[in-house]
This record gives sequence, structure tokens and C-alpha cells, in this order.
Amino acid sequence: MPGEDSPKTTSCGDSTRSAKGKDRPHRVGTKTVDDVFTDAVTRIRPRFEVDYEAYLERLWEANDEIRRLLRDAPNLETARDWLFGYLDRAERAVFDLDNDLHILEKANVRECVRVFKSVIGPINESRTGFSALACLWDLARGKHEELETEVSAGFLMEFINLFRGVTGKSNIYREEGDVKKGVPDFILLQGRKAAEARTDSLDTMGATVRKYFMKYPSGLVDEVIAWRQENRERILRYFGGTESDWNDYLWQIRHVIREAGPLLDLIELTVEQQKAIKKAAEHGIPFGITPYYLSLIDRNLSIGYDHAIRAQVIPPPEYVDQMAEQRCNREVVFDFMGEHDTSPTDLITRRYPGIAILKPFNTCAQICVYCQRNWEVDQVLDPKAMASKAELETAFSWFDNHRSVGDVLITGGDPVVMKDDSLERILESLAAKDHIYRIRIGTRTPVVLPMRWTEELVSTVKAFHAPGRREITLVTHFEHPYEVTPDAMRAVQRIRMAGVSVYNQEVFTIENSRRFESAKLRRDLRLIGVDPYYTFNMKGKEETRRYMVPIARILQERKEEARLLPGLDRTDEPVFNVPRLGKNHLRALQDHRLVMILADGSRVYEFHPWEKNITPVPPYNFVDVPIYDYLEELAARGENIRDYRTVWFYY
Repeated sequence: MPGEDSPKTTSCGDSTRSAKGKDRPHRVGTKTVDDVFTDAVTRIRPRFEVDYEAYLERLWEANDEIRRLLRDAPNLETARDWLFGYLDRAERAVFDLDNDLHILEKANVRECVRVFKSVIGPINESRTGFSALACLWDLARGKHEELETEVSAGFLMEFINLFRGVTGKSNIYREEGDVKKGVPDFILLQGRKAAEARTDSLDTMGATVRKYFMKYPSGLVDEVIAWRQENRERILRYFGGTESDWNDYLWQIRHVIREAGPLLDLIELTVEQQKAIKKAAEHGIPFGITPYYLSLIDRNLSIGYDHAIRAQVIPPPEYVDQMAEQRCNREVVFDFMGEHDTSPTDLITRRYPGIAILKPFNTCAQICVYCQRNWEVDQVLDPKAMASKAELETAFSWFDNHRSVGDVLITGGDPVVMKDDSLERILESLAAKDHIYRIRIGTRTPVVLPMRWTEELVSTVKAFHAPGRREITLVTHFEHPYEVTPDAMRAVQRIRMAGVSVYNQEVFTIENSRRFESAKLRRDLRLIGVDPYYTFNMKGKEETRRYMVPIARILQERKEEARLLPGLDRTDEPVFNVPRLGKNHLRALQDHRLVMILADGSRVYEFHPWEKNITPVPPYNFVDVPIYDYLEELAARGENIRDYRTVWFYY
């Protein structure tokens, strides 16, 4: 719970139990990634083969002074005092006149010192129930054999980098060698020579962006369009449909795929995917794919561009297992955002003074695996999804009594799957309230069912868009460049031509987090008329843990990839959704801080509420996924993890 203290734990052995409230596996690693700061070629070793001694050796090589003070300390509290003193000296050293570190490296030293002090602070040990300092103290005194099953390589890598960081040896700028005081050539030059030198530097960056963008083709590429035309024809033959049927959203809805059979006939699936889909059907776990979205999936697994699309709709085994196990208790177990605690009346959710959510329709055209509200949806295209007239009237009356709410997000489920007249009645009821100046429609139909955006539907929505008085906007959810298609573009352009803006909310997952993958999505979205709006850190839901990416990676992506794009291509804001409270802007360092590193390499973050400096709402502690584990997964997918080497220094 936010602000709740756990019993203090100063022993390393009971590592991560208290922070999560239940036992977590003490994972040393299924694979080992080589030290990302060496020039050695990255290797993946066989399962469970971890060279623990090599990691320990690197840890002490990173900072021998810390090793000695930990080794020589007679007890834990003395070790803490000595380490605080050492960190104070390290921070003061960056202000010395004879310190020849580059000013950017000095900034990183100060940040690493700040984080290190937070991690060894007694109050954070008490709140998280774990002591990273106790682990380091035990390791320095030679107790590594008994700790090998508790303290992971991910934990050691975090401190290898902190040890280096506090001495100005982060190696962030490794291509520059030892980064000392000085300025680049283009700063020293003047006029045309300065401009030419600067251009050479920028051309190098631009070439890097182009190289990565080529890895992620969109659905607007001619070759991809041709593949998907073949997919479309094959699907139509399978269902006995025509080209006219394909463009009829009602035909698409009638033929939503809800079981494994049609998928096995139409695309290649892994054994894991087959078992997961079959088990989902057996246990009544919501599952569905529109024929259109199925056409975006590569027929053969070997092509591999469609990984994000498959992951969007084909559940992993652990998701199915947990959903099946908790099916009867899902409203409690899977409500990560605490919507039960932020719903003042049925169909309404409110976390901010001027905004509220209206949920009139509780199903979608297809099911997204990691949906925030997977606990609410009973089945795809549920015939009982529409709220009753009485429920809607109560919700509309609530808005009359809370006139500070002027911005309403209609979501669900997907409200655009409703019939035109049902959506029209809801828009009409909200538009009749003079204090409501904006109505947002949250829908994934431009991505999964673009033919839904008929001229009639656009006219219905347009009728309530009154510039200067009331704004109607669309908020959709593209996840990957491969979802950006000519059909989606036509739907978006039809909406835009009606004067209605279209925004995108991306969820940052393992499927779109490779170097420049999300940057490419932003660029492609802008080309079809969609404005990037939010990039959400994955919700910390245990059933979708496989999809999660460390917070450090979303910060790295924003600084090192998105920042290289023009401003109009990076209008989205990276956010963490604090349960029950609302969005925390991840770029605002004053609104979150790293408070602990657990034995498995997980970082624990303290997130401050958006009300900070307004009203004293307590913070929320969140256990992130280990950076080490994330890099392992990237390496398994063929990524060169040295490209991500600076991720450790994003806090």
C-alpha cells in the first residue's frame, strides 16, 4: 500500500519477500550476458550456467576502495557510516578545481551518489524489507558461496555500475575514450568550418537512426502490403467471404476468431501459442482476433516482423494459467489500478479534479492480452456488454453534480464497437451539459477494425465537435509500426478530415522497446495523421510480467532515441500509472526516486502522486523488473546488448 512501512530486514538472506508481499523466485539467470562495458563479444551461455565468480571479480575491480571499507567494517552500521562518508567525498571531489572529468561525467557522478545513498538509507531498508548494503557487506567478507542462490548476477551488475559511476568511470561516452575536460571541435571552430564539423557529427547520428528504422518496416511498405493482400484473400476463402464483405465491419465482427482452430488453419503457430489459445478457450478466458487484424500476422513464423501483433492477441502460458486460476476472483486480483477504489458510481472512474472516465460498453472487437481492464471483460463481443439505461442515466446525473469535471473519456471496453445510434445517444447526453468542454473517445478500432469508421459514423461524431465550445477527440492505441497500414491511414484521415484530432497511447513493452522501435512508430503515426500522446510504462500486473520493460529503458529511449527526432514526432509523454492515484511523469525526476535494489536485481521505486506540492498524498512503492533479465531477453532475440549499455544509469 502507498506509504506503508514493512518490517526492517537487514539480513541479505531473506531478500525479496517483504517488498512484494509474497515470495518471489530468486533468479540468478537462465542465461548470462557478458559485461556490457567490455569490448568482448556478447555471449549467451547455456541455461543456468552463470560465472558468478567473474561477476564478483568485476564488482570489486569496479571500485576497490568500496570493497576495502566493506571488508574492514566490523559491523553493518559501521559499514554504512563509512560508505556514506566515502560517497560524500566522491560527491565533493567533482567540485575540485583539479578534477579533470568532463562536466557531463560529473553530473552522472552526482546522480550515482544520490542513488547509492538512497539505497543504503535505513528508512528505505525498513520500507522495502531488504538491505542491499547487508548483501554487499557479506559479499565483501567472503560469504558469496551461501549468497549465490540469493544474490543474482542482476544485483551484481547494478552495483558494478554504481561502483563505477561514483568515480566517474561510467563509460557512457566510451567512444570518446577517457572523457576529460574539453569541448568538441565544432565548438572551437567558427563560421562555415564550425557548421561543417557539426554537420558531420549530426550526419553520423542521422545515419544511425536510418539504419535502425530499416529494421522495423511499417504496413505501408509495398512488399508488406502485397503479403497482406495474400493473407486477406486466404482468410476470405476460408470464411467464404468477398472483398465487399472484408470492408464491412459487421462481417468482420461476425467472423471474429475465438478459438485455435481457424488460427491453426491460417497461420503458423508455435506449440506454446497453440496450447495457450486452447487453454484460454477451455477456461473461458476472453480471446478474439478480427479477420483484419489476423491479416496483419505473417503467415510463417520465420518472417518475424509481426512479433508485436502476435503478442498483442495471443496470450503467453503464464497469463492463461493465472487468469484461469483466478477467474472467480479476478476483480480483486487483476485490478492493478484500483478502479474499485476510484469509482464514485457505476460506470465512472475519477482520479483527477477535471477529468472522469465513462465506461458504457464492456467489451471490444478483439482482446488485448495486457489490457488494464482484463478483469472486467467477460468475453469478446459480449452481447451483455452494454450498460443499462438506468446505469447510464445515473452516470449522466453524476456529471450534473460534479461540474468541475469538464473532460470526459468514453472508454470501456471499446465504445466504438457499439452501434452508431447508441454512441450518438451517449455523445448527445454529454454534449448537453454546458460544463463539458471535451469528450474523448478511447478506441482501438482504427488499428484492429478500421472499416468501422464509415462515413455515417464519422458524421455522427463530427456532429458534436463544436470548435470554440466543445472538442471531440479520438484516442487510439497503435503499438508497433507493423500495425500502421493503408486501411488504418484511410480511417484516420477520414476522421481528421472531419476536424477531429487523433492521438495515440502506446504501451511500452518488450515487443516495441528495441533501439528506435518506438521512435519508428512515432514517425509512422505522424505520417498517417496520428499525434503521439502518451507512452505508458507497463502496468505491474503479475499475469503480464513477460511484457514488462524496466523503467530505466523507457527513460533511455526518450533521451537517446526519441530525442533524435523532430519535436512534432515526439509529442508523447512517458508516464507511470500509480494505482488509485493517476499518472506520474517519468521524466520529472522530482516525482520519483530509486529507493532499493533487491537481491534479484529488481529496482524499487518510490512514486510520488501528481498531487505533490498540492496536498500530502502518500507515495507508492513499485518493484520493477530487473534490467539484467530484460537484457537477457533482448540478447535471446538477437540484439547486441552493448547498444543498451547506458541503461543502468537511468534512474
